[in-house]
Amino acid sequence: MTGANTMNKDLPLPLISLRDVSKDHVKGSQTVQVLRRISLDIAAGEFVAIMGPSGAGKTTLLNIMGGLDQPSAGNVNVGGVDIDKLNRAQTATWRSRHVGFIFQFYNLIPVLTARRNVELPLTLSKLGGAERRARSDAALALMGLLERAGHYPNEMSGGEQQRVAIARALIASPELLLCDEPTGDLDRATGMQILDLLQMLCREQGKTVVMVTHDPKAAQYADRCIYLDSGLLSEQTQANYDAVPPVHIG
Repeated sequence: MTGANTMNKDLPLPLISLRDVSKDHVKGSQTVQVLRRISLDIAAGEFVAIMGPSGAGKTTLLNIMGGLDQPSAGNVNVGGVDIDKLNRAQTATWRSRHVGFIFQFYNLIPVLTARRNVELPLTLSKLGGAERRARSDAALALMGLLERAGHYPNEMSGGEQQRVAIARALIASPELLLCDEPTGDLDRATGMQILDLLQMLCREQGKTVVMVTHDPKAAQYADRCIYLDSGLLSEQTQANYDAVPPVHIG
């Protein structure tokens, strides 16, 4: 299915639209093709998992969707904006308003409380301290962590830290959440709680969620799964993950 358009026709218009996206990395005299002519649509409000072997280009694809990396060729349109045509400053501004990132290792600042960690993306905004605190507390409350707002990361469990990281990703009310192995550092039960939260944000808050994962059970929470192999959209590995039907809440 190389270069195929994999949009679900029953879903709304795409929030993310990639056309012939390629990414090359130059190492000395060699050029490594990380992504090769990827064309893909992801609908607004969809939960999509990206799977494939290590080195397949999953994180690179995620980073290109979020403007953390630029394609070597092709078009990347998110929410009607051709982000591949923005300069660095424009991309940073766009990203801060429209994208929330959730990583495997939380990336919390250890000397800041949960509330201050969540507020961090708003520190350069024009919002006053009271408004930043109100938004931070609202995001923590959504994650069930308001009573932990004054605690530091080393005073919280891994699951609590990841929920703080999700609250931080939500603080600017982005429509797109990009998650890179969000359960990779958690035990199974805690990981399922995080996946329940991501599914809730998609179903009840209308967020578009794109998640890189190596875990087939995590991928079951998504509406569909995209398979990457050697930088290509591929059906070759799909059979490995189709044995168990998708699981959804509610």
